[in-house]
Amino acid sequence: MKKLIFAVMAVIVMAAPMANAQKVNKEALVAKLAKVDADSQDAKKGAKGATWLARGAAYLEAAEAPSKDIFLDMDYTVAAVALGRANAQNEGVDVGGVACTEYVYPMLKVYVAGGKVVSWAVTSPVKAGDLAMEAANSYVKAGQLDAKLASKVNEGLEKVKNYYSTMGTVNYKAGNAGAAAEMYISADAVQNMTGYTGQKSGDFIYNAGLTYVMDGEKNPASFVKGAEALTKALESGYADEQGNIYYYLFHAYFGQKDSSVRVANLQRAKTILMEGLAKYPANTLIVEGLIGLYTDRENPVGDPQELVSMVDGALERDPNNKSLWNSRAIMFDRMKNYPESIKSFQKVVELDPQNVQATYNLALSYIFQGDAMNDEMNSRDYKSNADFQADQKKVIDAYKPAVPVLEAAHKLDPKHLGVLETLKSLTFRLRDEEGMMAKYEQYNKALNELKAQ
Repeated sequence: MKKLIFAVMAVIVMAAPMANAQKVNKEALVAKLAKVDADSQDAKKGAKGATWLARGAAYLEAAEAPSKDIFLDMDYTVAAVALGRANAQNEGVDVGGVACTEYVYPMLKVYVAGGKVVSWAVTSPVKAGDLAMEAANSYVKAGQLDAKLASKVNEGLEKVKNYYSTMGTVNYKAGNAGAAAEMYISADAVQNMTGYTGQKSGDFIYNAGLTYVMDGEKNPASFVKGAEALTKALESGYADEQGNIYYYLFHAYFGQKDSSVRVANLQRAKTILMEGLAKYPANTLIVEGLIGLYTDRENPVGDPQELVSMVDGALERDPNNKSLWNSRAIMFDRMKNYPESIKSFQKVVELDPQNVQATYNLALSYIFQGDAMNDEMNSRDYKSNADFQADQKKVIDAYKPAVPVLEAAHKLDPKHLGVLETLKSLTFRLRDEEGMMAKYEQYNKALNELKAQ
């Protein structure tokens, strides 16, 4: 029994430090920074590459210190061992649209959802300023002073680049798009510094542009920065696999609302999308962007027929391209030319009969056509009941083809909530037609059962 008691005590003694492990000694780090700064300013020591190499390592250590023991998607139970006991815990904190538990520590806040670390925010850095960039500049200086340190300089710059890359993702997940963009810009800058010989990635400048555009919704000035970053990415030869960079660059120009440059920016947006469409003709985002530009009520950039001709020309070369047919359908839907939209979605379904969304879109086109006819009918001043009844029948007949198409979509995916809700609404709208009331009851029941699940 005595041995068992000692064994338990040993476990307790070992566990106690773990609860407070990985505490950051901020004072010691500040002192280290003061020392490496003093060494770098010393006439003799400052002329040595090793001094600047040490300064780079010290500043990188200080930059990483508050969050050095955690990483994204880490189990919080493991992170808690490294970080120790949180000072406070707050439930239901919105982080990038995700409800998280916030754990407050002396130097940072950690956000957890589903038991995983999803983001964090440094609240008390070791020292004010961009410590990681100080580290990068120190590494560059070390390499300039001593060529023999080349491999260590590259290693240090690689670590700084990775730090910025991680912090870009951390800020992105936290919903701080502007801060994420700045981190990606810094990562790109580091990999282009003298002394970096590792593999360079175009993802950083692309991600910077993308997150700047996202931030532009709240901070319009970010649209300008987004355009600069994405243009730089394109000029360097970078393009994502789908060609979405052209769509995001379009948004960067389109989002700049300043009237003095509005017209010029819309033309730039058109040029970018045209360039993107030529390279990625099946990219529906690019087509949607062009549709928006051509059909803009305030500042249209040209005759929509130009766009129709381009898409139809592409289809002549590739008549079985379902993505192009889908783009054509969307284009005519935006133009409220529902017969052509229906024709195009029919082609998509013909080419891909198992495509639930395309089948659903075809049904919606029939419904939109019926809605348009109904709106026109409601705007008329009828002089006779016969004319009213005749037009009413046309509207009903326009809606009817949507029912079997929706039923086909429902068979493909019985749990598609949107399809069921539309079936319920449409069959109720047509309830006076033969068999429709029974269908309404059937789909209303199925919808309620699905929602109950």
